[in-house]
Amino acid sequence: MTNATMTKLEAHNIQKRFDSGAGELIILDGASLTLSAGESLAIMGPSGSGKSTLLNIIGTLEAPTAGEVVIDGCNPFELSETDLARFRNKTIGFVFQEHHLLPQCSVLENVLLPTLEDPNSPDAEPRARELLDRVGLKDRLDHRPAQLSGGERQRVAIARALVNSPSVLLADEPTGNLDTKTAETIADLLTEIHRSENTILIVVTHSQHLANRYDRCSKIVAGKLETT
Repeated sequence: MTNATMTKLEAHNIQKRFDSGAGELIILDGASLTLSAGESLAIMGPSGSGKSTLLNIIGTLEAPTAGEVVIDGCNPFELSETDLARFRNKTIGFVFQEHHLLPQCSVLENVLLPTLEDPNSPDAEPRARELLDRVGLKDRLDHRPAQLSGGERQRVAIARALVNSPSVLLADEPTGNLDTKTAETIADLLTEIHRSENTILIVVTHSQHLANRYDRCSKIVAGKLETT
């Protein structure tokens, strides 16, 4: 399934500051980026440089201190809390280093979780089954996460992130906890699905090898994004 609309994502002069006991802590100090549907970006930088913070702001999980995020002309932080949650659920898919699957739910049930806001949608379960087939897990629909390998759990997480056909896919160290061979498989899968779904893909990673797969690579330096 390919997104019908050509999404544009913009982050303008994103700043994130915290008050600490030793004074103001500046995490981001003017980070900016622009991406359109079908484009991909790797974000690199040392631990603590603000990579995950920037991803969380782009994903609307936390608000910037200053600056704005604009997705198709909409600043999601201007929405009400309820509308923001709905916007995030429909527009943005997340893949984290930890898969965050519910242990009591089956593979299929975990993938369907983002669709619960619209439980009567006739397309939800067929879409979930299609994605699980595409990630190679069509024979594992009734398994629980504990019965899967680390790579299989991450594939479930990718299917879950895509079940609502989001236009923006964000991945935070998606191969960080995996062995080299499994990491390559997950990286290949993310790239293939990103292209076929025509999403905007942003991947935070420490791996230059993984970063080299994407259209662009930027590094956070002194709170700003610099193209490498």
